Amino acid sequence: MSTPKLTLSSPTLPPSSLILVTGCNGLIATHAADQLLAAGYHVRGAVRSLTASGYLTPLFTARHGPGRFTLVETPDLTVPGAWDAAVRGVAGIAHVVGAVDTQVQDAEAAAAAELPWQIRLLEAARREGVRSVVVTASAWGAWTPDPSKKVVLTEESWNDEAVALARDASVDAGAKGMAGFMALKTLVERGLWEWVRKEEPEFAFNTLLLDTVIGECLDPKNQGIPSTAGMVHWVWQNKLVEVLNMVKPQWFIDCRDAGRLYVALLASSPQVDRQRIYGFGERYSWVKVAEILSNLHPEHASQMAKPKDNGWDQTEVPNQKAEELLRRLGQQGWTSLEKSVEENAKSWLKLGDAEIPEHIYSKLGK
Repeated sequence: MSTPKLTLSSPTLPPSSLILVTGCNGLIATHAADQLLAAGYHVRGAVRSLTASGYLTPLFTARHGPGRFTLVETPDLTVPGAWDAAVRGVAGIAHVVGAVDTQVQDAEAAAAAELPWQIRLLEAARREGVRSVVVTASAWGAWTPDPSKKVVLTEESWNDEAVALARDASVDAGAKGMAGFMALKTLVERGLWEWVRKEEPEFAFNTLLLDTVIGECLDPKNQGIPSTAGMVHWVWQNKLVEVLNMVKPQWFIDCRDAGRLYVALLASSPQVDRQRIYGFGERYSWVKVAEILSNLHPEHASQMAKPKDNGWDQTEVPNQKAEELLRRLGQQGWTSLEKSVEENAKSWLKLGDAEIPEHIYSKLGK
């Protein structure tokens, strides 16, 4: 089934331009590629393995026609020149790939290892004359969700709390929770902004801060139900409830909304440049997700997880810019949590539970 073409008025990148999407087999990146193709662009997807990700070509051919999507292999991002072939000839980059291991023990070391290859992508983009780059960042790079606190976030908000906790040798590693991962995301995004401010590249540069991503999986047979969308499936399957209980109420964004934000940031007019954009659609909790699933499928309600009630998020977020970007494309605001959970459920209901790879359950995702 094809995706409707989006509305782009006076796009800053000409139609049919080539856009690179990194980590293209992931949940977020497949939607970025899908929406870019729907907007009339050609997409080159960078993946670690052509063999493992070969299903993407027939997927996007079926949705958007032949010859508009290609794959490039980037097996080791840490080696010099790893990005050169991927970046050659592209007008814009939706950079999605990044660290996904939430059990970071040494955030400083992890950031020191990751930041160089992230910066090498920006250097390659500058050499190639790329016109616009959007880097995926984490909501957790701005703050640690805590429903007991009233917090006002801005574009200048950084998760210094997580960085301090990750560095605190007096605190036992088990008591730090996900502070190491949050600190890593904070340090890497900050490092990229420092490079941009120092080097002043000619391309437009923005970071897209995404919180929990929920919604349709485009190819559940080959992808499973990956990333944070898979956590909704944990509720359905009554699996890993202890992990669900660790994730405090916060904000979510629908997969398709996230994909469209890459389109708007890369190509909509007037051009957006040097901004941190909050892709936060609506507040959620796992209790609310369970309630929505129970209402949609009452016959299965007794078999679902019953997550702990951790309250409700009170954070005020500057998500108005992101909503305006969606409206530029003809969308009337954010997709609701109810709709995203419904579309998420349809993804796994297309399959039998036995067809969803078991390893998906062990990942928190991107």
